[in-house]
Amino acid sequence: MNADMHASAHAPDSQYVELAVEVFAMLADATRVRLILALRDGELPVNALAAIAGKPAPAVSQHLAKMRLARMVSTRQEGTKVFYRLQNGHASQLVADAIHQAEHSLGTAPNHGMAPHCGQEK
Repeated sequence: MNADMHASAHAPDSQYVELAVEVFAMLADATRVRLILALRDGELPVNALAAIAGKPAPAVSQHLAKMRLARMVSTRQEGTKVFYRLQNGHASQLVADAIHQAEHSLGTAPNHGMAPHCGQEK
């Protein structure tokens, strides 16, 4: 039964297609992609994330608030500082896959025959 549920979730008429589009829309922003990349190795406060993203802290806070509503990041407060971390590894994997796709589009990534991590067999 679990296999049937998994298969139906990946069908073209799945109820999850529209939600998947919302996830992609959330990631269709360079600042948010940079924030996800910055949070891959652990939690960081807003000021550190702002410095990494090269954006003002208030703008980064707005992006993080949207990402929090989308359940991509979660927070932990320590005194007056708020630390952000990825909710799970899914957004990070999507960003990594998108970067691999970009590398392939530019011809800078090896052929799939040489890169099994890209989901292709030799």
